[in-house]
Amino acid sequence: MDDYEMNIMNSSTRSSDPMGLASKVKTESEIQTLAASSITSRHTGSNNYNNNNNRSHVFGWSSGSRRGHRQSSKKLQDFYRSQNENITRMLKPVSYHHDEHVTSRAASNLKYKIAVHGSLTANLILSGLQLYGAVSSGSLSIFTTMADSIFDPVSNLLLILSHRAVQKVDPKKFPSGKARIETAGNITFSFLMCAVSLVLVVVSLTNLVEGSSTETLKFHLPATLAVAIAFGTKLALFLYCFVLRNEYSQVRILWEDHRNDLLINGFGILTSVGGAKLKWWIDPLGAILLSLIIILLWSRTAWTEFQLLIGVSADAEMLQLVTYMAMTHSPLILQVDTVRAFHAGPRIIVEVDVVMDRQETLQQVHDVSEELQIKFESLPSVERAYVHVDYETTHKPEHSLKKDV
Repeated sequence: MDDYEMNIMNSSTRSSDPMGLASKVKTESEIQTLAASSITSRHTGSNNYNNNNNRSHVFGWSSGSRRGHRQSSKKLQDFYRSQNENITRMLKPVSYHHDEHVTSRAASNLKYKIAVHGSLTANLILSGLQLYGAVSSGSLSIFTTMADSIFDPVSNLLLILSHRAVQKVDPKKFPSGKARIETAGNITFSFLMCAVSLVLVVVSLTNLVEGSSTETLKFHLPATLAVAIAFGTKLALFLYCFVLRNEYSQVRILWEDHRNDLLINGFGILTSVGGAKLKWWIDPLGAILLSLIIILLWSRTAWTEFQLLIGVSADAEMLQLVTYMAMTHSPLILQVDTVRAFHAGPRIIVEVDVVMDRQETLQQVHDVSEELQIKFESLPSVERAYVHVDYETTHKPEHSLKKDV
């Protein structure tokens, strides 16, 4: 826990920690002590067992036991550190969540522009370079890497345009915003890449069936160098986008694209050279394998984006945060009945049912629930929040899953 978080724990959270979560935070020295005592107790128990049963190494603690205890110690330390992070996140006022997000975005705004526009510039140059390599060599493996490279600038433009569309919203036409356009664009591009890869699979299969009159294909050094340059450039972009991948959904897609390109270009070099130096069929077979890898990778991306668009549940940490915020928002809230948090594209919709005394005035009920709604919507990842107020918990759920269309 850094000084910034410690200040939060020591000041503003004292009055907003009715459950005493701050007292559960472990310092790093306490975590180390607990882990060490765990190893000692396990070591003692292991030695007693070994001495009584004569089943271990003569020195008592085997290397396998030491390794197992070290792993258990690390798991224990990870557990307490994760618990500290969860407690700190819950106890931070909403304003801190918002300010952190704004500060982080402002600090990384230039880095974001470099990642997006730098990737676009690099992809435009590399697509021309790999187009030359594919045409000049005639290698199907390099054609596959070229096809993937050609569509990279399209992906970049799609991300830039979707980001601008999200920033400019007509509330009358899109009352809930247009954040989901990013998800829709990612799915569209994924299917486009899969379609191109299927075409390359058919071409490569045809080439394999027709055979070759020579034992090996002609080796073309400039084409190999072109793909090697693309590999090196993609590696640099991959490492740069890695740092920002969790702050911007657009950069995360770019990071995944660069990661995929590293695999594709690296494998493409091997199979192209293999077809020229070993056997001719290595090249078309490599093109088929590359195309199948592209289909697999982009299908996985499409499935992940589909889950966000359909409305997959938010992660456990988000549900914990929303629940804690509802429980501690006001003494007028007697119970929290139901908590739902699910994706609507990259952002989250929150639905909370709370219980208040039936004798409370309409004004009090309205003010408390509206303040809670505003608090939820102040979280950076929340698109919309809905707070429903009831006076008991014995009723059936207000919403049911409609299975009939």
